[in-house]
Amino acid sequence: MFENSVSQLGFLQFEIIESNIQKNLAQVKEGLLTLAPPPGSLIALPEMWATGFAYEDLAALSPEIPALLQELEVLAKSHQIVLAGSLPWQRGEGDDRVLQNTLFFSGTGTVPPHGIAKQYLFSFWKEDRWFQAGTRPSPVAIGSDLVGGLVCYDLRFPEVAQLQCRQGADILLMSAQWPQARIGQWKTLLQARAIENQAFVLAANACGNWDGVQMGGHSLVIAPDGEILAEAGEGNDSAVLALNHEVQQELRDRFNTVAPNPWARDDWDKILPLDKLAEIVALRKKTGQKVVFTNGCFDIIHAGHVEYLQQARRQGDFLILGLNDDHSIRSIKGPDRPVNEELQRARVLAALGCVDAVVLFGEDTPINLITTLSPDVLVKGADWEEDQIVGAAEVKAGGGRVERIPFTCQTSTTELISRIRSSD
Repeated sequence: MFENSVSQLGFLQFEIIESNIQKNLAQVKEGLLTLAPPPGSLIALPEMWATGFAYEDLAALSPEIPALLQELEVLAKSHQIVLAGSLPWQRGEGDDRVLQNTLFFSGTGTVPPHGIAKQYLFSFWKEDRWFQAGTRPSPVAIGSDLVGGLVCYDLRFPEVAQLQCRQGADILLMSAQWPQARIGQWKTLLQARAIENQAFVLAANACGNWDGVQMGGHSLVIAPDGEILAEAGEGNDSAVLALNHEVQQELRDRFNTVAPNPWARDDWDKILPLDKLAEIVALRKKTGQKVVFTNGCFDIIHAGHVEYLQQARRQGDFLILGLNDDHSIRSIKGPDRPVNEELQRARVLAALGCVDAVVLFGEDTPINLITTLSPDVLVKGADWEEDQIVGAAEVKAGGGRVERIPFTCQTSTTELISRIRSSD
């Protein structure tokens, strides 16, 4: 199946029964018998369709998901379709074990099937306390089509859809539990994602009551120009309809909003004086962003630095890097350092996507930066004990937290310099 392309788009909309995988699976099986989707159909299911957001039960339920996915693979193949909906997926073992709200595509021939983890966790429903967010989603190949995946709250962040469409996705599939109170926004945002990416949008929502919240239903199939092709009501419902790829191609041939991806900014503008950065931080905090701060010399940038900075950026929304200037490095490391002068180091660091701002400082410690900027999160390497980290007490006193991040790539700038010099 799917030798050429997805031929039909459809959804199953139903009320999720909390913590009951088998009863929810039975609803899917019954829904497919009623819908009778043609071979080559892509059918969307709601978010967390097998378990619901039964947080306290997820630890016990998540080990059952691999077997469920195998059963879904058989079910999808029996109908010659692909089924896609999100499930709680356990990654890692022991202390490294985490749960992710993952959108799986069953019926493509791989077990476990291809998955796209939810990128933005909905803290209002305390989802961030139970799940780990995904990173950089990639669309899934289904025949000759690439399908991008979004899970509920991801809908409010256009870059999740845009990133996947720029990788070639021509269909966007949404799996959601979206409340009835905001169903107008649901429709508007789904149409916007279709229009701005010139992509078909297939969206399955839950219905019924969940923990006192009425789910909105209104699952949708939307054309690349924003036209609603199919819409469910507020109760259990389903639909499937033919997919016309020519409509999308004609639209993109006239004008294309997906392909243009220029590099618009000059990263020099990330290198800021402290007074200007303090103004920017105040505005960022006003919007509700969490400001992260770390510091260092970063004389010769290597993979260990990059991995560390990426992990630091994941602790919040805006990463500031306090960079020792040449004078302070000489006072700490001696007259032969730094190898690269301060503006060169700052320029390289500013070009990293995970770094939002670079500020130079001339003191031996960054305490003045920290007390001026009052970050929400202070990050330092795990080789530092918390009581030895400059600014830790001040950040915690202000309601922030300290994160100690291990270096996963064991590379030393001093060792690199020594190797370079010994090779001369």
